[in-house]
This record gives sequence, structure tokens and C-alpha cells, in this order.
Amino acid sequence: MLNIQNLVDDAKCFETVRALRWPEGVRCVHCASAEINKQGRDPTQPERQKYRCKDCGRWFDDLSETILAGHHQPLRTWVLCLYFMGLNLSNRQIGQELGLHKDDAQRMTQQLREGIESKQSLPVLDGEVEADEVYVVAGHKGNPEAVKKARKGRRRRLKGARGRGTLAKEKPPILGLIQRGGEVVLRMLDNVQQKTIKPIILACVAEGTRFYTDEYDIYARLPAWGYEHHSVCHSRGEYARDEDGDGFHEVHVNTIEGVWSLLRSWLRPHRGISQEHLPMYLSFFQFVHNSRARGKGLLPALLAALIV
Repeated sequence: MLNIQNLVDDAKCFETVRALRWPEGVRCVHCASAEINKQGRDPTQPERQKYRCKDCGRWFDDLSETILAGHHQPLRTWVLCLYFMGLNLSNRQIGQELGLHKDDAQRMTQQLREGIESKQSLPVLDGEVEADEVYVVAGHKGNPEAVKKARKGRRRRLKGARGRGTLAKEKPPILGLIQRGGEVVLRMLDNVQQKTIKPIILACVAEGTRFYTDEYDIYARLPAWGYEHHSVCHSRGEYARDEDGDGFHEVHVNTIEGVWSLLRSWLRPHRGISQEHLPMYLSFFQFVHNSRARGKGLLPALLAALIV
């Protein structure tokens, strides 16, 4: 069986890291000084350059102060793991591709997802924004004690309770906000109420933005919060409406509903995600969606987010 790691060069991985991290030349990770000296190589990773800052006198290397530092796996393994995550392979598939135990693969992917989540800045949406919510089944996978406390055994496999879900019912709602032609924001909620959606909307949507939603009454206070609000009534069979008479049906939530279709497909290979880890998966999907790149084109953005 061909080991894909043999096809990746550690030297090129470190060259890429240096180019992304210090495009204008190496700088001290402690004081940002450009006055540094090279101080040999790491004995366990020969391609990993070590440095000493002339100004503050401290030592560092290519991976210092990043989540990729301090691990026994070579850099090429981390880069390949990140690449496979961008292709949306499950943890088990990644472990098989890299020749890793499934637990090691899971720890690596979790650390990388946490890194992407921590480095993402909250986008500011404006112009025309669509809002909607979706419900996914998410229990306490991998935490048997929490399962015992939360519920009795589920007879209908992964099917959740009917109706609008909550975190307590193991069917957490996800609020989605998307700027038409722009970025998306996804957040898991305990439940869908005005008091839970208001802080998210105020934090990431500019005042005066035009909102498009369905008829759900949690959006009724958008005008009071400083937004223009237009809605379609799905219960009456209305899915798009031309409000200004120009022949273009601008009042709809089709864009965010398209995101829900993509999100369901994205979550499916992972065969059930616990509600403890669901926010990480949502954050990673959000990053991929907003990067507007796929495959090899996505890898530089993912790697830069972790090391810059």
C-alpha cells in the first residue's frame, strides 16, 4: 500500500510555513524584531530552523508559538491532516490515509479545528442579510456518562424529537446569517429565542442592514434592534416575492437554505457529532465556506490561519 506521507517533502513544508508566516523575512515571535541569527537545526526535525533574537536574546524556531509546536508528529503529517480535513474526510479516513491510530487522528483533527476556531475573527455583515435556523441531532457522542444523565436509550437511532429542537432535547438549533455575495456566520444555540439570537445579530450585523427572513416570530423585533426587515411566509406557500415591482424576487431566504444543504452534506461523513464538539465543526465549515476555495487552493488559507 502506498503511504501518502512518502510523497510529501518536509523541507518544502517548512519553506511554505516560513513564506506564509514571514513573507518579508523572519521576525522574532517574542518582540517582532528583524534582527535575528540562525542557530542550527532541530535535532529531531532537520528541516526545522532555529533562531536567536539579537534584541531580546530569546530563542525560537519555525513553529514556535503555533499550535503545531511541541508534537512528535512531523510537519508533513500535520499538513496532510489539514489538507484531508479541507476535503472533509472523517477522522477514521484521515487515520487510514496517514497510517495513524484513530485516536491519534482524532486528537490531531480536534486540535486543528480548535486552532481554526480560535483564530477566526467575527465578520461584519451588511447590505442584504438572510437569517434562518436549522436543527441537527447532536447528543453526547464519546461521553457515556453524559448520555446516561441526558436521556434514556434512543430507539429511533439518530432521529430526534419532532418539532423545534433545543440543546437539552439533543436537537440543537443553529442560527445562520449570510450576507448576499459575502460571508456566513453560524452559531449553535441552546434554544431559538429573541434573547439568544439578539447578541449574535448585534455583534456581527451592521446597523441599518436589510434583513430577509421567514415568518418565524423570533425575527419580529429586528426593526426595534435597528434593522430593516422583510419576510416571506412559507406556511402560505410563499418562497420569494417581488416587493418593489422591478421583476426581481428579492425577498427570500434561498441563499441561507442553500448553506443548510451544504452543511448537512458536510456533517454526514462524520457519522454523528456530539453537541460538545459541534461548534468546532460549524466554525471549520464557516471558515471553508468564507474562504471560497477548495482542495489544494484551501490549504494555504488553513495553514496561514494556524501560523500567522
